Amino acid sequence: MLHLRLITPADRTDDVVRLIERTVGTTHLVVLAGAARNPAGDVVMCDVAREAGDELIGTLREMELDRTGSIAVENIDLSLSKRADKAQRESPGEGADAVLWEHLADATHEESTLSVTYVAFLTLATMIAACGVVLDNAILIVGAMAVGPEFGPLAGFSTALVQRHPRLAARSLIALLVGFAVAMATTVFFSIFMDMVGLFSQAELKGARPNTSFVYAPDAFSFVVAVLAGIAGTLSLTSAKSGALVGVAISVTTVPAAANAAVALSYGDTAQTWGSTVQLLLNLLGIILAGTLTLLAQKWLWAQQRERTARTGRF
Repeated sequence: MLHLRLITPADRTDDVVRLIERTVGTTHLVVLAGAARNPAGDVVMCDVAREAGDELIGTLREMELDRTGSIAVENIDLSLSKRADKAQRESPGEGADAVLWEHLADATHEESTLSVTYVAFLTLATMIAACGVVLDNAILIVGAMAVGPEFGPLAGFSTALVQRHPRLAARSLIALLVGFAVAMATTVFFSIFMDMVGLFSQAELKGARPNTSFVYAPDAFSFVVAVLAGIAGTLSLTSAKSGALVGVAISVTTVPAAANAAVALSYGDTAQTWGSTVQLLLNLLGIILAGTLTLLAQKWLWAQQRERTARTGRF
């Protein structure tokens, strides 16, 4: 269930209340006349089943309530109410399958912002991965994958393509390109420094690395794994099961590939630099393609569910 807290201008409150009352899957409606001060107006609260939430929120935005008042949405972790159970039963589909597009766009917008924190995490992850590839240490590679924040802009770009949000697409693309450029450039200098103090060596980079050689040797499995991880990551975002994102992060080799490319570049090893770059691009392409197709499939399936419900009149 979702909890909606709305601030409505006094002259629009009746329209909002009627909308909530006729929306299947809503319950626990509360109206507090004149309770809001900034902006001034009435406060309207209700609970809505997740599978009915996207349509309700979308209609509220069409009424421009986000401009004239306020729309706040929270997840309800526990609701002990027979009315809530009834609302969920009456709503079409399953809550786990529902996509809250407004929430997804807002979440990916935040995650795809080119901020100092985002660049810092990506840079640190790449430098950790650089240590991992030189030492052939799989634990460091896994740690670097978990630290890397690059899935946010990738998910943002996929969402922007499906929702046709050019600004979000541009923001996500800039975050990806600038973030990886800064991270890889910094890692080149980091590698040079580590070589100067005797902690990195070209012999280690060129030597046998059974645990990490995959980062500069792309093959069909690189793309397949990236596609599967992209699907899992997108489903994790849309179903609010964020725990799965950790598994997604350590399934793809974006950060390790970027790190190996940077270290190899510092030693002038063009073969490994090119191989790692191809590995990086394959992973990015696979995740974006999978994320976009997954969102399109979810959008189509949910539209079919709504049409079937409207046709049969049953839930």
